[in-house]
Amino acid sequence: MAVETPSWLNVDFAERILRLSEHDNTLQVIDVFMKPATNKGDNYTSDMMRVIVEFTRQKGEQTVNEKKCLIFKFEPIAVGPRKELIEKSQIFDTEIAMMTDTLKKMNEMLGYESRLSAQVLHVRLERPLCLIVEDLATLGYRMADRQAGLDYNHSILAIRRLATFHATSVALCEKEPKHKAMYRKGMFNDSYPEEMADFFIGCCMAFANEVETWPQFGKSYADKIRNLAPHLYKKGSAVVARNDDEFNVINHGDCWVNNMLFRYDENSKPVQQIFVDFQLCIYTSPAIDLHYFLSTSPSDHVSEHYMDVLLDEYLQQLSDMMKQLGCKTPTPTMSQLQMYMKQRMLYAFISSLGVLPLILTDQSEVKDLDEIMSDKDGYNSAGMRSSLYRKIMSKRLPKYLEMGLLDL
Repeated sequence: MAVETPSWLNVDFAERILRLSEHDNTLQVIDVFMKPATNKGDNYTSDMMRVIVEFTRQKGEQTVNEKKCLIFKFEPIAVGPRKELIEKSQIFDTEIAMMTDTLKKMNEMLGYESRLSAQVLHVRLERPLCLIVEDLATLGYRMADRQAGLDYNHSILAIRRLATFHATSVALCEKEPKHKAMYRKGMFNDSYPEEMADFFIGCCMAFANEVETWPQFGKSYADKIRNLAPHLYKKGSAVVARNDDEFNVINHGDCWVNNMLFRYDENSKPVQQIFVDFQLCIYTSPAIDLHYFLSTSPSDHVSEHYMDVLLDEYLQQLSDMMKQLGCKTPTPTMSQLQMYMKQRMLYAFISSLGVLPLILTDQSEVKDLDEIMSDKDGYNSAGMRSSLYRKIMSKRLPKYLEMGLLDL
């Protein structure tokens, strides 16, 4: 569905925000051009526009012509179930708090070149809420291929950056404990509208129907999954609950391949990675981000052969960064981290049935969130029916069963 451009997004508005962000009152906007910033299926909970601004400014005695690309990220604009869900859950407010306060301070600790997110230029607090940020594409950042999954080099870089994100959040929370209380919702919270739970129930039921057609699993597995479906959201809420006696961080909360942008060297090797989309951040165990990322984003080959390597890289980078930032909080040991992950293994199952099918869906068959929520068969995505999803889940399901994750 095409996004209608708000009437206020015009030359005058662009000139005001550019003058403020550039600290230059000689700047005069000539024209503004807009186009969608993402493809269908790249972003589910917001509307994004790439805005190209043509302007002049004074440089000494000369008037120079320039262009600047900005990203306008809106709360959903079009009326529909997606708009209602996002507004009721207030997750866009979480992103505003993260990008204008928490992440701004985390980025200052790391420096511009190592920052974790794009810079915010302006926030519009009238509905639809809108974040205006730098366009990372102009700096050479782009998305990796979500269907192929992240190869070894991408996965190593991403897990190190996740560790840096977590370590920096620990350093900030030590200095300003208020940030612990600011991020308490994440993806599973009793205060959310029932449509949030309905999404995961729908995914679980669709998965059960699919598993029933797999000869090696069939009805016995499918019935267990169907019985679990009505209880899945409540169980998910229990899994993400914070234990103050354990090691906790601000989790990104939606840490999958589409919410990471990569920059490459001349040999096409990824050399830098930056995060986007901070609507589901939550202060709790790092196991939440780790399960979400590891269950959805590395390629099948990396998942099968390098999981231990990725976890080692995460813990080493976490430890190094916490020391570098002068954290007083002890870094968890590997045995402690593995225990945290084992206790929260259900989150791996939830990520595998709620997010992984979206990643594996071919672009030609992608549905947006309105289509998924409005169609009784919307949860049974093409990705869930794909041969690769079946291959991946055929390896994971016996492990989930053995660990009791399919039991009530």
